[in-house]
Amino acid sequence: MTVDKNHKDQFFNIRPDILVCLFLVIATLAVYWQVQNFEFINLDDHSYILRNQYVRAGLTFEGINWAFSFPGFDYWHPLTWLSHMLDCHLYGLRPGMHHQISLILHIVNSMLMFMVFKRMTGAVWKSAFVAAMFALHPLNVESVAWLAERKNVLSTFFWMLTMLTYIYYSKRPGFYRYLLIFFVFALGLMAKPMLATLPFVLLLLDYWPLGRYKMAQSDGNHETRKSTKSGFQWSLILRLVLEKIPLLALSVVGIFLSSLAVQRLGIVVSTALVPMKLRVYNALVSYVSYIKKMIWPHNLAVYYPYPQTLPLWQVAGAGLLLVCISFIVFRAVKSKPYLAVGWLWYIGTLVPVIGLVQAGLWPAIADRFVYVPLIGLFIVIAWGVPDLVARWRSREIKLATLAAALISILMATTFLQAGYWTNSIMLFEHALDVTDNNYIAHHKLGEALEAEGKTDAAIRHYSETLRIRPDFVSTHLILGVALREQGKFNKAIDHFSKALRLKPDYAEAHKELGIALEGQGDFAEAIRHYLKALEIKPDYAKAHNKLGIIMARQGNDKEAIYHFYEALRISSSYSDAYFNLGKIFANQGKIEDAILHYRKALQFSPNMAQVLYNLSWIFATHENEEIRNGQEAVKLAERLCKINQYSHPLALDALAAAYAEAGKFEEAVLTAQEALKLALQQGPKELALGLKKRLELYKAGSPYRQ
Repeated sequence: MTVDKNHKDQFFNIRPDILVCLFLVIATLAVYWQVQNFEFINLDDHSYILRNQYVRAGLTFEGINWAFSFPGFDYWHPLTWLSHMLDCHLYGLRPGMHHQISLILHIVNSMLMFMVFKRMTGAVWKSAFVAAMFALHPLNVESVAWLAERKNVLSTFFWMLTMLTYIYYSKRPGFYRYLLIFFVFALGLMAKPMLATLPFVLLLLDYWPLGRYKMAQSDGNHETRKSTKSGFQWSLILRLVLEKIPLLALSVVGIFLSSLAVQRLGIVVSTALVPMKLRVYNALVSYVSYIKKMIWPHNLAVYYPYPQTLPLWQVAGAGLLLVCISFIVFRAVKSKPYLAVGWLWYIGTLVPVIGLVQAGLWPAIADRFVYVPLIGLFIVIAWGVPDLVARWRSREIKLATLAAALISILMATTFLQAGYWTNSIMLFEHALDVTDNNYIAHHKLGEALEAEGKTDAAIRHYSETLRIRPDFVSTHLILGVALREQGKFNKAIDHFSKALRLKPDYAEAHKELGIALEGQGDFAEAIRHYLKALEIKPDYAKAHNKLGIIMARQGNDKEAIYHFYEALRISSSYSDAYFNLGKIFANQGKIEDAILHYRKALQFSPNMAQVLYNLSWIFATHENEEIRNGQEAVKLAERLCKINQYSHPLALDALAAAYAEAGKFEEAVLTAQEALKLALQQGPKELALGLKKRLELYKAGSPYRQ
């Protein structure tokens, strides 16, 4: 067998840039393919996607309008919201598909980065190294594997596109090319405001590798070249700075909109809580910590607690190291300009997230913060190491071997680090293993355990959170809820009261305290706290719903209906409110209205067991034959039984009644017998007695009527 020599030559003559892109795709997929099996994480993923009615609904006019307004949480990034909506529109709530989109964006970012640096520098393999480090470094796992960080990978996509369009503009400046830069940059800011530092980076690229600071000099006449020493260089710099003014203005707008959003949310951390001196100290230490983690990516966690204090020697050492590095790179700026560009890229792009201005639960450091800044250090390594070993024999072979070994190690480390993001329990257990006094990890692990029904284990972690941070209001609230669900009302009330002492305007704590008081039969105090919650937060749908429930229990249907409709006015997809309205209308004999509201509840919560039961029972047993519908009753009752795995006597009772109405008496008898068996085991006795009577009817070929 022979091989066509031409085909063989074509194979070995494949363009290096194509090989690099193929490697980036294959290597990144190999490391991150596991994300398709990952779940949503109970840190922001729920509020961004699972519990966000606008995002869950997919792309709708209402959702698009909401995305461009100021949402009820987080800063202004409408394009990120639209990307999540598109995911839900196409894939529903399948987390694996959402993760795959983030992975695709990361791969595209890596390839764009390679193309950008190759076009700027002409250095294929150095550009490939920068792109490979970006694609495969463990510090970037957080941005890829965390769906709430879609804003990071999406905004970086527009960051790279802006750089690519800027390269074309720099070769032949023109209005329409600049307009394209402006448009793409605006899209990036709408994905994440951190792109505000990009004009600064473009100025760095003008110096190296684009060399735009020298272009005019090389084109000028003799007199112009002579005038360089007397100020021509500064006029050129001024021209390049002025060129960035529209982009800088856009950055200011982006920063303003984001600051306006966080101020409206009231999540800005004051300097009274975290003094500016501590912020500066932590910023200096953080710059060095990120470098250390880049070199030795060990003990990475989703959250690093903010320090209460920092040793002065650590701060002084970090500051001295930063000054020394800066001195070295600026001293070599003429001979090795990439050092200054890479270093300033790193220092400058980290400024927005270095912690001088803080909002929410601000961490000491965060892996996601360096998704773009580390590119600067990768530049320093890619161009600096070859210069450092310029006198090595067989330098290219040795450097290629070292690069291959380094990338292999990074791939293995990144694969392992990504695995911790499989689900919330694995993620926060790992965070507790590699950090100390991590109250956020304890709190979130408690939430994840409680979601799996492991309430006692969850309570232990909530208690540990409060041992570390006794003033952590959210944990007092959630621990109170867990204790209340266990029937420990006094302990629950104690934690809700502590939460309100720490935060008197905490509407959620008033609502939860009202539920606990209602459980103890203290309806008057419960109503007072529900009303207080609405006074603090007038658009609090859950508080309206709870007020409606307590009013209905007291027989005040008119007031109850008002509060349920208020809840629906605030949240049109609130299935609990629809269900409660359905119950009231059914009790009033308004069956058509009850059916209408039950159906609306199922529209937004298809597996709501109580609604399935009530609605199937109406269709199977109502005295009005125009309302009865055996086929519909069977469909609803079968869905209910599947949810309960055919192990709940009430669900089987409803299915037996539905079969009987549909004329399937054999199935009705068998199902009723199974329901009776379970009722005798589980109780209550009244259900067993009722089932015996209904069973006799089914055996006689007669459906049951209410």
